[in-house]
Amino acid sequence: MTDVKRELSSIDLAAVVAELGAYEGAKLDKAYLYDDDLLRLKMRDFDRGRVELLVEVGETKRAHVSDPENVPDAPGRPPNFAMMLRNRLSGADFAGVEQYGFDRILQFHFERGDEDTTIVAELFGQGNVAVLDENNEVVDSLDTVRLKSRTVAPGSQYEFPDERINPLEVEYETLVAHMEESDTDLVRTLATQLNFGGLYAEEVCTRAGVEKGKDIADADESDYEAIFDAIQRLAEPVRSADFDPRVYEEDDVLVDVTPMPLEEYADLDSEAFDTFNEAVDYYFANFVPEGETEAEQSAGDQRPDFEAEIEKQKRIIQQQEQAIEGFEQEAEQEREKAERLYGHYGLADDILTTVRNALDEGTSWDEIEARFEEGAEQGIEAAEAVRGVDPENGMVTVELDGVNVPLDAEMGVEKNADRLYTEAKRIEEKKEGALAAIEDTREDLEEVEKRKEEWEADPDESDAEADEDEQEDVDWLSRQSIPVRQQEQWYERFRWFRTSDGFLVIGGRNADQNEELVQKYLEGNDLFFHAQAHGGPVTVLKTSDPSEPSRDVDVPEQSKREAAQFAVSYSSVWKDSRFAGDAYVVTPDQVSKTPESGEYLEKGGFAIRGDREYFRDVEVGVAVGISCEPHTRVLGGPPEAIVPQVETHIEVEPGRYAQNDIAKRIYRAFRERFIDTSFVRKVASPDLIQEFLPPGGSRMKDE
Repeated sequence: MTDVKRELSSIDLAAVVAELGAYEGAKLDKAYLYDDDLLRLKMRDFDRGRVELLVEVGETKRAHVSDPENVPDAPGRPPNFAMMLRNRLSGADFAGVEQYGFDRILQFHFERGDEDTTIVAELFGQGNVAVLDENNEVVDSLDTVRLKSRTVAPGSQYEFPDERINPLEVEYETLVAHMEESDTDLVRTLATQLNFGGLYAEEVCTRAGVEKGKDIADADESDYEAIFDAIQRLAEPVRSADFDPRVYEEDDVLVDVTPMPLEEYADLDSEAFDTFNEAVDYYFANFVPEGETEAEQSAGDQRPDFEAEIEKQKRIIQQQEQAIEGFEQEAEQEREKAERLYGHYGLADDILTTVRNALDEGTSWDEIEARFEEGAEQGIEAAEAVRGVDPENGMVTVELDGVNVPLDAEMGVEKNADRLYTEAKRIEEKKEGALAAIEDTREDLEEVEKRKEEWEADPDESDAEADEDEQEDVDWLSRQSIPVRQQEQWYERFRWFRTSDGFLVIGGRNADQNEELVQKYLEGNDLFFHAQAHGGPVTVLKTSDPSEPSRDVDVPEQSKREAAQFAVSYSSVWKDSRFAGDAYVVTPDQVSKTPESGEYLEKGGFAIRGDREYFRDVEVGVAVGISCEPHTRVLGGPPEAIVPQVETHIEVEPGRYAQNDIAKRIYRAFRERFIDTSFVRKVASPDLIQEFLPPGGSRMKDE
């Protein structure tokens, strides 16, 4: 099941902003605040009448114009924040909205004769709304933020977080540089280094026709060129504000809304909308958050409608079987086109040569098409085979033995045939994905049928299962259904784990994150660890949360050893297939970005001054496991720290399997251990497991 979208992405917000410009000049009537996270701005537009702008920054994060029918009723007594907005904005003109770089931050500008106001909506992390005066000073904010990197508090100057790279505007050379700095695969590099996020990173790979899991070390210039071209095609609708919005549905559940159709969702049902704001409004007015299905919202003691669920799963399987059959036919059609092309090599070569020569002479596509029509009337074989031209894409379609074959005029016969074979291969890969999906659906069907049998054998058993969450000792591996309880944390984009004593340890995934950790998150009483090897992550043991005052505490030796093992395991020591290495620890005041005279520090590197405490011959070691309480998620890191925190685990060591391959092997092993395999699929997919694996090859320790 596709994860249900709860937050708009950076690309989504760019589309929202492009459309909201049409509402400039509208006058604000009143502001409302619901549950400290949903802001409603009621405006009047000369042409459109009533305009409702919603901004939500809680677990759901969105910003869009809403149909009045989808707007909640006015709350009771307005809180002080809403009253402040009414005092500042009543009668103000909406002067426009802009996105801060490629971040999920929107700035709504309002102008009034006596004062101007900007509302900043932070649609990331914990979410926040800040109200600024004309000097960008914070008048008030829903939450007060005091971090080393930035402060958002009444009376302070508003500070934006560091701006991220905009992948839609990246130059080719910059793209290549980020790719070559990465130590993971193509799709994860696009998702993290280029800020695409998971979905759009996969979409770029699909459009580019490259293998998502290909390791950067195996990628070449042709991969980068294909990816760059796919990014340009993805960016074009955003640049031109020419959207084709879609709301996607899977198994009768709304799962996503996007400003343009996505190939990643080609197998899902979708509904088109005239504007992206309309699509977003419809989606959030009708979606059901994951974990709150209709079945779970129904009365607790009633018999579940097993028959309806069984029929639903069977219907899904039938649809998947039809999709697989369709993929097979499409792939065969593409191969047949390539074979027809080779069978009529001379004819196709004549047509392509004619078109290229005409274009080189400055002949227009209309004239080329007219010449082919004249040639066909004269009985010229090559001209008779032409069925049409596509000037926009530089294509000419020819009929070969009754099969229409589109040819790229810039390519020769061989490259056109290769293009068709590549397309057939891409379709077959989609078929493989559908085959895997149908197996998952069959497992879900078996699970429902089994639950039906258990219910009918003992209807009271469900009550016992419902109370199991409250029991101290729960056999999660044997549970038929495990509730998903997830809570996103600020540090999850780094490498991280919690020590046996509960200290948070975070490490950089690349040079940029190494810089960020030292500059933003390394504070006075923290500890700085690093492997005595090149290419290791900056590792910080936090003695306090970034939002809390720094604490002077004694860090137990056990936690220090675990942090040292973490630093060694995720360094080049593992990548070099070594099983031990040295690490050291220093205090923050010993870490400097200023090199010694005559020396140079590369990006992500730091100068260490003073004495170091060394940990010699530290064994590498990483365990990956699944935690079921208090939150359901993958955890990974030093075994002594991880094993007590998870329900089940697998230890890995340097070996021959690439990151994505060993992640899949671990995933399959976890699925064999849990009765609720759908739970494993939701919280411990191969991609999530891979986040905790060291760079380089690995193997399961007990294999």
